[in-house]
Amino acid sequence: MNPQNLVHLRVWGDFACFTRPEMKVERVSYPIMTPSAARGILEAILWKPAIRWHITQIDLLEPVRWESVRRNEVGAVMSTDLAVTAMSKGMGRLGMYVEDERQQRAGLILREVAYTIHAYFEMTDKAGPEDTAIKFQEMFLRRAGKGQCFHRPYLGCREFSADFEPIAHDQPLPEPHDETRDLGWMLHDLDYAGEAPMSRFFRAAIENGRMKIPPFNDKGVKS
Repeated sequence: MNPQNLVHLRVWGDFACFTRPEMKVERVSYPIMTPSAARGILEAILWKPAIRWHITQIDLLEPVRWESVRRNEVGAVMSTDLAVTAMSKGMGRLGMYVEDERQQRAGLILREVAYTIHAYFEMTDKAGPEDTAIKFQEMFLRRAGKGQCFHRPYLGCREFSADFEPIAHDQPLPEPHDETRDLGWMLHDLDYAGEAPMSRFFRAAIENGRMKIPPFNDKGVKS
């Protein structure tokens, strides 16, 4: 793999919740960040049509700590049909009263988390002749080093914001927390090839604080 395509990013935060999709009512987090959440953080710092991010490994830098919380959430979304009608007629009722739609849900979330994201990017067919790997790597390191982002990265849920800093190639990587556990099936990412997005899963495990991520098209990744 070309080292010009590689990046390492340390991320941390007070709370995180990487929700297991099989939990329909209550939010229960995976014990560690998912690859899709890691990709979202990288894209929040640098997203361009010319590149596509791939996560290869996530290091656990702190022990897994759980916290049970209850949160108020809105149990409805705005109607698309009402929005289309309002746009066509120039008027309509688009308001939502939070007091009428509020729901209280329990959640099992993570606290005091920190990870190292190992990733690389590949050039897409939208890359121009002036686009190079070193250009985007330097752009990412510059933006991450200054704390710049298109939107604030978050740890699974938008209310759990993430702090981040790049790790240069000449710097040592943080030592992972020595923990080994089987995680079962974990969400890898969403497959957008069909008419509707489809979740894909892989057998995940933390070994000595490191979770290896198979390629998205690996035969071990299942829909």
